[in-house]
Amino acid sequence: MRAFLEAATSRRLSRRKFLRVSAGAAGGLLVSIYADLPAFAQEGTQAPQKVFPPDAFVHIRPDGQILITVNRLEFGQGVHTALPMILADEMDADWSQVVAELAPAADVYKDPIFGIQFVGGSGSIAHSFQQYRELGAKTRAMLVAAAADRWHVTPDQCRTANSVVYGPGNQSARYAELADEAGRKPIPDKVRLKQPSEFRLIGKRVRRLDSRAKCNGSQKFGLDLDLPGMKIALIARPPVFGGRVRSFNDKDARSIAGVRDVFEIPLAKGSAVAVVADRFWIAKQARDRLTIDWDLSGVEHADTRELSAKYKELARTTGNVAVSNGDQKAMNAIASANRLVAEYEFPYLAHSPMEPLNTTIRFDGDRAEAWAGSQFQTFDQMAIAEVLGLKPEQVTFHTEMTGGGFGRRAVADSHVQREAAAIAKRLRGTPVKLVWTREDDVQGGYYRPMHVHRVEIGIGRDGMPAAWRHVIVGQSILAGTPFAPMLVKNGVDGTAVEGTADTHYSIPNLHVSVHHPTVNVPVLWWRSVGNTHTAFVMETLIDELATRARIDPIVYRRKLLKADAGKLRRALDLMDEKSAVWRTKLAPGHAFGVSCHEAFDTGVACAVDVSIENKRPKIHRVTIALDSGVAVNPLTIESQFQAGVAFGLSQLVAKGAITLKDGRVEQRNFDGYTPPYMVDAPVAVDVHIVPSTEAPTGIGEPPVPVISPAVVNALAKLTGKRYRSLPLVTL
Repeated sequence: MRAFLEAATSRRLSRRKFLRVSAGAAGGLLVSIYADLPAFAQEGTQAPQKVFPPDAFVHIRPDGQILITVNRLEFGQGVHTALPMILADEMDADWSQVVAELAPAADVYKDPIFGIQFVGGSGSIAHSFQQYRELGAKTRAMLVAAAADRWHVTPDQCRTANSVVYGPGNQSARYAELADEAGRKPIPDKVRLKQPSEFRLIGKRVRRLDSRAKCNGSQKFGLDLDLPGMKIALIARPPVFGGRVRSFNDKDARSIAGVRDVFEIPLAKGSAVAVVADRFWIAKQARDRLTIDWDLSGVEHADTRELSAKYKELARTTGNVAVSNGDQKAMNAIASANRLVAEYEFPYLAHSPMEPLNTTIRFDGDRAEAWAGSQFQTFDQMAIAEVLGLKPEQVTFHTEMTGGGFGRRAVADSHVQREAAAIAKRLRGTPVKLVWTREDDVQGGYYRPMHVHRVEIGIGRDGMPAAWRHVIVGQSILAGTPFAPMLVKNGVDGTAVEGTADTHYSIPNLHVSVHHPTVNVPVLWWRSVGNTHTAFVMETLIDELATRARIDPIVYRRKLLKADAGKLRRALDLMDEKSAVWRTKLAPGHAFGVSCHEAFDTGVACAVDVSIENKRPKIHRVTIALDSGVAVNPLTIESQFQAGVAFGLSQLVAKGAITLKDGRVEQRNFDGYTPPYMVDAPVAVDVHIVPSTEAPTGIGEPPVPVISPAVVNALAKLTGKRYRSLPLVTL
């Protein structure tokens, strides 16, 4: 995903900013700001005139409540609070009066850099920080202008605080009183933004706006949606990806009261049978009673054991070159030098968010309405329209609050929405909710790819790497997607090599290449994408080199980091400082491990205290430090890093792998594909943020890559073994 961000940024076209204001029928000031940056448009083309909802971002209601619209998906990362904080701070709004809602799919809500509406690459705050600041500042300026006119003074004689404009002579007016007048004021082209020292909300530990509803159970998610007359749909999918329905017998299924229809639908690849019923359990029972004759001819029956052997063989050959920055003689000398050779293997991983995938659609012939927790609103809205024979603007797409995603709800082919649309097309006029069961989720594909790494390191007399040859084997996430023309260069998918080809370590004679075999298993980015496996390889090898050189692992990393790796250095220094006390007082049978990695422009360093209990790692403490620029909401950052550490442990747990045999996924539910349990979670996670006034960078994904290598580096001290294959089946 990071490669996608960089490519889109480099293709930035001309900016046309629009700020629309009106006094709406609902009363109060309605403000919309739009930055037109169509990253995927052809340069020189004239974009069609767009119509924007007048209340797109800010609605100051007559009762003083300020509704701020969030142009993203909220699925646990905290943007439902952080983005309103940014706008409210510049607006000098009374935070106790601020409420937030998620935006529907619309041009006005597209990412101000990429020109599509989406969440990914930990870019929500980084991309909309300036946008929401300007929106807040311009809204404030219009309110001040209205007050100044009312009092016959100049705007610079006024000040604002807590949704009130104050003027000379103890005059004051609430924002709600001024909203209608402000709506008739011209929009300032430029406004002064606050200096960091003037922030009143940004940088403070602010409780999340959505916390109470999520804690008391009143928050509704996409899976909770219940519309009048709504039906539930489940799909029986082929046991091998790409299989087709040859025939099916639905007599037993239709015999169940409440079953409304059973029919074949197309999939992204192949076909399946949909069951529509009044309730979920009825649909589930009916699906279980289907007898389907599957045509599995002509599709590859992938087998992970066979793939492992094939990948290891490929890893011994040079692939498509991602980077080669050294002297060929030095590379060739690796064989005769003091060297380290290591081979790593990583399995397919499922995302398994808490809320299973779902989409609800009502198709009325000339219009449709959809409800989904989507990371790709623009793509999903277009896909629904295509299936239904509509234009995207004929599909009202509601972004639903969502129970996790980890990348699984950002799928370029929009296959879940296409399935739902195909079902809704048949049930014209009736809302239908497509639900994926947990078994559908575990066996439904779109996994983090399986990878093999082979690394050969020539070691200098000083114990530092003198040459590094690195081969990666794994499917391309981007091949066959709209992103491929921009992001797959010279046969290299940038998401597969991030963290290696762009390492922040100063490694001379670095050569990184990649093989992208084509396999009949659908793959997708998984929280922090390629960094999940590349950081593990890099950080365990760096630790092993430090051990060989008999140099403290933190000192070794400092020595090896590039001079311009400022964020990593600052994070490493802060982690060193905060963990020093406990690292020097470890209990018997305990060991510490460290790692550091920069992803999504955020530097992270991690130290862990680990022992072994019942043949599994016991993590007693994690100290993690990060440099992510301005910390908009430190409370959210802390929770994101604590949760990211737990998620990152998914790579280590004994049953944390998706395997295939004869094309069939062997795991069905959490009994076979097991997430980290409470016993696996760290006892304590201390999060420390490097103070900064730089622009904010990613938060949601950067904690994931560092925890696993830190833990196995500690395990290596306890057992004397090096762990190069995940998950950790035995210690």
